[in-house]
Amino acid sequence: MLRYLFRRILSLGLSLLVASALIFSVVELVPGDPASFMLGTGAQPETVAALREQMGLDQPLPIRYASWLGTILQGDFGTSFTYKTPVAGMILDRIQVSLPLAIMALLLATAIAFPIGLYAASHRGRAGDVAVMGGTQLGIALPNFWFAMLLVLIFAVKLRWFPAGGFPGWSQPLAALKALLLPAIALALPQAAILARVLRSALIETQGQDYIRTARAKGLTERQTLHRHALRNALIPVLTILGMQFSFLLAGAIIIENVFYLPGLGRLIFQAITQRDLIVVQSAVLVLVAAVIAVTFIVDLAYAIIDPRLRKT
Repeated sequence: MLRYLFRRILSLGLSLLVASALIFSVVELVPGDPASFMLGTGAQPETVAALREQMGLDQPLPIRYASWLGTILQGDFGTSFTYKTPVAGMILDRIQVSLPLAIMALLLATAIAFPIGLYAASHRGRAGDVAVMGGTQLGIALPNFWFAMLLVLIFAVKLRWFPAGGFPGWSQPLAALKALLLPAIALALPQAAILARVLRSALIETQGQDYIRTARAKGLTERQTLHRHALRNALIPVLTILGMQFSFLLAGAIIIENVFYLPGLGRLIFQAITQRDLIVVQSAVLVLVAAVIAVTFIVDLAYAIIDPRLRKT
């Protein structure tokens, strides 16, 4: 098990190093000069050159990457070109919205998908299964921002049960959770549809295995066989999807954050891109990539817990 952990940690570190190089290079290659953008089109060339020197943009790309990576390793994400504030503080403020939102959405998606997937697998080919699969197909086809606008129309505008947007901060925990609930539902519904279909397929495939037939021959009911034996062995593809979904929910909620005017990390990246604030874009994206890699590592550990055979690979 220790060797398995060591290999995974080494892989995690190498992945993060390669990701940092790619992120820095891709962002640097985006057309447009931050100094020219900040000073405007009428700025004198001497003024632009002085600002570029002040921002360190006149240095060669490898030197700038090494300097940026060195400061990152020291816990310093630099200072925003636009807001003149530490990037680490900006990311910390925004992730306090994005991370709870992603966790809430993932918990809701799991709570919805598991009963539906179990029901569909246990009623394979029947009317209930057909209805569930039709509903999940609809959930996958409809975009989450459409769900978001529908939820706002019904629960915020018509019923006035929830706020239509904004975030009051965690100094008011109940109000903050209430503000995140509709966005979390909008994010969770399409993900729940995907997860339910994956779980159903994995359960149906597992039910054809020899040990499942043996369990039935011993007198276990279909429900007992499904929950005690089939479910655990069907969890590996489900965990893969859960890990991917959490990464998407954390990094891909830009549209939902804009619909609900949430000051999240995705919205920060969008604003930084439009303002050519490269240091914010690079640091925020690196944080998201690190979160994705960390989630992948946790999923790998979960694989090893569920299936001990994987520890020997």
